[in-house]
Amino acid sequence: MTSYHLGLSAYFHDSAAALVSDGRIVAAAQEERFSRRRHDSRFPADALRHCLDTAGIRLDDLTTVSFYEDARAKFGRTLSSFASAGPKGLGIFSEVMPEWLRWKANPKSTILKELSNVGRGNPPEDIHFGSHHRSHAASAFFPSPYDSAAVLCIDGVGEWHTTTIWSGHGKNLELVNSISYPHSLGLLYSAFTYFCGFKVDSGEYKLMGLAPYGTPKYANLIRDHLIELRKDGSFSLNLPYFSFLQGRRMVGQRFSELFGRPKRDPEGALTQDDCDLASSIQLVTQEAILGLARAAKVATRQDNLCLAGGVALNCVANGELARSQMFTEIWIQPAAGDAGCALGVALDQDVAHLKSRPKPPQVNADSMQGAYLGPQFTDDQIHSYLTDINASHYAKHGKDLFADVAAHLAEGKVVGWFQGRMEFGPRALGARSILGDPRNTDMQKTMNLKIKFRESFRPFAPIVLADHSSQYFNATQQSPYMLIVSSLLEKWLIHTKERGLGSINAMRSKLPAITHVDNSARVQTVHEETNPRLTNLMRAFFEETNCPVLVNTSFNVRGEPIVCTPMEAYTCFMRTHMDVLVLNNYVLIKEDQPVFEENTNWRDEIPLD
Repeated sequence: MTSYHLGLSAYFHDSAAALVSDGRIVAAAQEERFSRRRHDSRFPADALRHCLDTAGIRLDDLTTVSFYEDARAKFGRTLSSFASAGPKGLGIFSEVMPEWLRWKANPKSTILKELSNVGRGNPPEDIHFGSHHRSHAASAFFPSPYDSAAVLCIDGVGEWHTTTIWSGHGKNLELVNSISYPHSLGLLYSAFTYFCGFKVDSGEYKLMGLAPYGTPKYANLIRDHLIELRKDGSFSLNLPYFSFLQGRRMVGQRFSELFGRPKRDPEGALTQDDCDLASSIQLVTQEAILGLARAAKVATRQDNLCLAGGVALNCVANGELARSQMFTEIWIQPAAGDAGCALGVALDQDVAHLKSRPKPPQVNADSMQGAYLGPQFTDDQIHSYLTDINASHYAKHGKDLFADVAAHLAEGKVVGWFQGRMEFGPRALGARSILGDPRNTDMQKTMNLKIKFRESFRPFAPIVLADHSSQYFNATQQSPYMLIVSSLLEKWLIHTKERGLGSINAMRSKLPAITHVDNSARVQTVHEETNPRLTNLMRAFFEETNCPVLVNTSFNVRGEPIVCTPMEAYTCFMRTHMDVLVLNNYVLIKEDQPVFEENTNWRDEIPLD
């Protein structure tokens, strides 16, 4: 009898659902893609419906339903945190306690009620509650390509753990060591995110992108006053400098006095000092991660390393770790944040049920299927929608389609690329992507200011055909999930000494649109096994231009989730300066479109496949 294991994460940020069946990941998605509310933390009802509908089952068919963490233990840690804050914590305590008591007092009842409201039958009577860091660890190890590996999970905080080291072998996953709240590398990085004027739990990647514009002149100050990095890889924070125990802010007056400046206003202009702060905390974070990785190596004696937790999305640190060659290879869960915990807890239950690991489709491959685990739409659905809105379009197939789109890209056009199943995780990996020519000197500025409507300092990532990667980047391994930063090879560089904010538009390489200020790039290697259509497009572009690289950014604008449906893709296309939209086999040219009147009820007009 087929078993089905549903995993859920919710009520903090990035809620998600995932379904695993007899060693195969069936589906996984974040709720924000359906609700259109960025980082949606509500119960993932629509993501859950997607998972059930993909498998063709109802709640009655589920073998287990699992929640990604121990809600009661997390509630206990929160109470302890408020208590340790003393009178300073009373204000936030009175604000958050009613909400926590509403569901955390009886989390099982809350989840069962939400499941009953999904409208897909009756759920099992029992809910399994996992542990936060084990869910992270399971998401990293069980789908990885390794029979055995060390597993390192680093985030803000779960129930109590902030950092854990695990040893994975076959179907077994054993906790080896841990660091607990309030000592947290994730919260340290978030404190600087907050201090530099970005939003906690979503702006950390902006801080990482800002770092190369600065110099790490505050690194010693951070080491001397904020965090103690020990030789055994462990660390501790100097807590009087932080305010997160009180709940309202990450840092306070003492932190400001240490750096001789106030917190940047979120709407204020970025300064060189912000860049230097970003550079400094990035360097110290990398040192801490390398120390933890060494500790994992010593403790487990494993040759490969798996990573998860929000800090594992720090692709600059991942690049340093990969180049250190401390491990033969590293593998990072593409949904490394809390959304991935839904997958991890489902995999954990599936492995326990089967007493075996998921089997990847190819030898030496992982079982994530390229992270293409979300909804997809048929040509008939897309054609029906385009006809209904009177959109001008034409159809092409196979080589003709790829050659046509490659020609548009070679002309400097910006292309919205909507194909197959949506990605799971924060990165667009060629299913819901905006593509461009990396050789174009205006491409970065155009994409940032006219399409993404975001800060001009932020770099764009390259996608490269996997068999050409070593000809352009100094990568030590493949990077299918855009989670490892590499530098461009010397032969592609155009040297400039400019590094500050004023040098954003300086040309640094023959691929200027994807070259960051420090000559680095957040590389995604494209593989035919997981994305044959993107591979074929890139081959056509290579034939057209002799360049096997494209610019790839997520199909959305600033402040919105990545698009999920054809209607969201068309809306984004028409609201921005994109030139071409490709929906499966249908091509749309911007200048041929009718006057666009945005329909606020468009989400209800096309069903999910």
